[in-house]
Amino acid sequence: MNRARISLLCLGALLLIAAVAGVLLGTPVVAPGDALAVLLGEQIPGISFIVMDSRLPTVAVAILAGISFGLSGTVFQTLLRNPLASPDVIGVTLGASAGAVIAIAVLRASGATVFWCALGGGLLAAAVTLAAAGAGRRGTGSAVDNRFVLVGIAVGAALSALISYLMTRIDTRTAGDVMHWMIGSLSAATWQRALVLALALAVLIPLLAVLVARLRVLQLGDDTATSLGLAVPRTRIALILVGVMLSALTVAVTGPLSFVAFLSGPLARMLVGRPHFPTAAVIGAVIVLVAEFLGQNAFGRVEMPAGVITGALGAPFLLWFLTRTPTSQNGR
Repeated sequence: MNRARISLLCLGALLLIAAVAGVLLGTPVVAPGDALAVLLGEQIPGISFIVMDSRLPTVAVAILAGISFGLSGTVFQTLLRNPLASPDVIGVTLGASAGAVIAIAVLRASGATVFWCALGGGLLAAAVTLAAAGAGRRGTGSAVDNRFVLVGIAVGAALSALISYLMTRIDTRTAGDVMHWMIGSLSAATWQRALVLALALAVLIPLLAVLVARLRVLQLGDDTATSLGLAVPRTRIALILVGVMLSALTVAVTGPLSFVAFLSGPLARMLVGRPHFPTAAVIGAVIVLVAEFLGQNAFGRVEMPAGVITGALGAPFLLWFLTRTPTSQNGR
């Protein structure tokens, strides 16, 4: 059995344990027999609501969001040949955040309007980055990749400034709502939000599976890929758009969960020895699910949003990763 299969089996077991813990543990603790009875259709006052309307939707959204972030980060890191090129860094997450902040702070919107504004903001940020970086033009692959990263960082900086400006122009209550969303939280998880993510992944994962084969050819270099019959600019743009959709849709549902997209790909590479999308997806799901569980149960009566936990875990990993990765590697 190869490293990828062993890693997936171990991670799958860890994910299952975290999911069961997320349903059973908390305040109050749910007995396994009661949880099983509820899942089989029995109505138990109080327990049915806790299991079916609170904890199970949260677990479902956490798993789906983690899969989406893990795949998105791995798309960008592999395509741009840079382990730091996650949606958090290149402006996609900030674009979705800016769209949501505009909806909350300017339009005084909530619910579906915030979702669509966040999605639109992520797509718009990606479109600006694509246009400015010239991703649709022929050229040396590494040059296009480097331009995309640098332009993405610049776009992200501009969007961060816009968010900061809007925060200074709104009242305290609205600012609190914006800050809660910006941290990233699963507190508003529902079956409807889980369904949105599930439908999105049902469309985007098969599309990504088709593009991954072309991505391997693209990694040989633009000239070689072209000689093999690959439409390089269109393939690059298609991969970027899939990565953007995965990230922006998830940010629109959960808020920006820091470092999940960044962590998943490098951890998968460490386990498998190469970029591996299924492993990165499961790692992302484990990270979000564990972060949500720790945030709800590890601090007594204080509940921490999942985004606080992922940020606390991701920042030290980023520093460690930077100290051990030679700059000459450029993510190869």
